[in-house]
Amino acid sequence: MSDQSPRGHTLDIVMAGLSKRRNAEKRFRFFGLASIVLGLVFLLVLFISIIGNGYSAFTYSNVALDITFDPAVIDPEGQRNPAALAAADYDTLWKASLLKLFPEVTERQEKRALNAFMGFSADKRLKDMVIKDPGLMGTTKTVWLPVDDTVDLLFKGKLGNEEELNERNQHYQSWIKTLKDQDRIHSSFNREFFTNGDSREPEAAGIWGAVVGSAFTLLITIGLSLPIGIAAAIYLEEFAPRNRWTDLIEVNINNLAAVPSIVFGLLGLAVFINFFGLPRSSPLVGGLVLTLMTLPVIIIAGRSALKSVPPSVREAALGIGASPVQMVFDHVLPLALPGILTGAIIGTARALGESAPLLMIGMVAFIVDIPKTFTSAATVLPVQIYLWADSPERAFNERTSAAIMVLLAFLILMNGFAVYLRRRYERRW
Repeated sequence: MSDQSPRGHTLDIVMAGLSKRRNAEKRFRFFGLASIVLGLVFLLVLFISIIGNGYSAFTYSNVALDITFDPAVIDPEGQRNPAALAAADYDTLWKASLLKLFPEVTERQEKRALNAFMGFSADKRLKDMVIKDPGLMGTTKTVWLPVDDTVDLLFKGKLGNEEELNERNQHYQSWIKTLKDQDRIHSSFNREFFTNGDSREPEAAGIWGAVVGSAFTLLITIGLSLPIGIAAAIYLEEFAPRNRWTDLIEVNINNLAAVPSIVFGLLGLAVFINFFGLPRSSPLVGGLVLTLMTLPVIIIAGRSALKSVPPSVREAALGIGASPVQMVFDHVLPLALPGILTGAIIGTARALGESAPLLMIGMVAFIVDIPKTFTSAATVLPVQIYLWADSPERAFNERTSAAIMVLLAFLILMNGFAVYLRRRYERRW
């Protein structure tokens, strides 16, 4: 019995410790699962907030007005001169038509509020119609014209707090109700949001200029970072001698991958703009800056992909008489290419979402025109979002969220494509 007692005591200690370890493992699993669920909840709340604020920007309110294209207003000389047609006062046409719908509006203050009911681009739409078809002069036609951005928010129910319903907005609500009863106001797809450049007026502001600027910038980034990054990864992993210089280069590449992105913007400002004199706020400079930022990511991902290829592949290729260059480009690189492209796409997606380095090189400027070349003044989608978020107009809030939705869609597509490449072509060893 004396021999069994110590063993029994030891067994009790082991079992008690085993029970504690199992309980600790259960707690660890619970906390891990809880953290994942909590993270997903926060992500879901973020997405719901963005979508809830931004989906309404994809539609815009328009009013049907019976426009009389009076030749005395549009072309009093009757010469059909395009310059004269472009300089005509088209505001007079829609103001007269709108006043006919509300004959009870007689006071000067109410007339001012009524004239502010329509949007900034209503006259531009009428001008484009007349220039395209001068035969409209002398006729009356029902035309759908955009309302003011405040009216649009009221119609969508985005502006209705007691503090926001001042006297003018109360007039707007009354007129909106009248137009609803006459079936003269409705929301339609906001095509201008996807086809226009930036504007001070929310109703005319669009993302096309920023999208084109982002495309030009990414073309420069991909065209430079992809070949340079892959070539550097191949050389460092397959051909470079192992010495202090290569160790120093590897350390610096790893450090550059962790450098804040704004530092690359300062570097681009000092080197590409101040030293080389390249045009400020251009996709060319933006692409060069983002190339410097994405190169370390592509090199590290490329080296990891090359390392994942088993040594037996290299040995077999050399064993049948292939040269080192043939071994790398004919056998190793095709097997590592899916991983390399995955890293390149992820690095490019990171570049697409960057704004800090581009702010330093002037791409924060207010750009209305759509960029035509790589040296044209341009902005990019993240910077456009930054500018709209800083605007005081309420209508820019929904456009900011809508632009974020577009940017997230691009990022999700790019990352999804990277996942597809990895799963479709990656070899399991």
